[in-house]
Amino acid sequence: MTKEFEVRWEGELPATPQEVWDAFTLHTAGWIWETEYEPWVGGAARGMGDGTVTVWDPTQHFAQRSPDGDGFNQLDFELEPRGAGTHLSYRHRGVIAEDYDRQLDACRQHTAFYNHSLGEYVRHFAGRDAVYVSAEASEASAKGGFAAMRKAMGVPDEVAVGDPVRLTPAGLEPIEGVVDYATPAFLGVRGADALYRFYGRDVWGWPVGVAHHLFADGADKTASEQAWSRWLDGVFATEAVK
Repeated sequence: MTKEFEVRWEGELPATPQEVWDAFTLHTAGWIWETEYEPWVGGAARGMGDGTVTVWDPTQHFAQRSPDGDGFNQLDFELEPRGAGTHLSYRHRGVIAEDYDRQLDACRQHTAFYNHSLGEYVRHFAGRDAVYVSAEASEASAKGGFAAMRKAMGVPDEVAVGDPVRLTPAGLEPIEGVVDYATPAFLGVRGADALYRFYGRDVWGWPVGVAHHLFADGADKTASEQAWSRWLDGVFATEAVK
């Protein structure tokens, strides 16, 4: 049985309304994933659930609506200048077909992480394009996967926001940065030219994964995704799973 849901998020972002508008209409690879919008009401929306632009009021209000099985998925962003920054009111409405409580909790926690990443983007990388890299671990990671992934990178158990870290995934270049987000389900590390995101979706019984936003010149999406996929495969190789 399907059931409608609504998730809201409000907060202050350290950027002008124009910078925030550009972040979620032009530079989404810098904080969530690649999307593309035709800049008018009725225009196509591609990437964040293919659909239609329903509101296009630059620097003030944007919305899109997408079909989702027997339901719908609707995103709404309202911007208001607040001093030197911008107040964002975000609303996500849609339909959940099954396992309502778990799916809703996951949506709420992902929403908080994504909008935090939006804030990190506009504070440190506003106006810059990024290469978006993502990789997902095997089903073996759906139980205890986040702890195993963190251990394999050398993340201290007690790591907290503001801590400097050096991650050492075997076979990949070390990552140096500062922790900007840390919860039981997510870890965010901000480097000099990247936002590194680690997803502990085993909290909800799903595989863990990574998603990075690389701002350095010459970043190679395909090579990076292949490297991270190989690393995840190694961490969760069948013989290594206990």
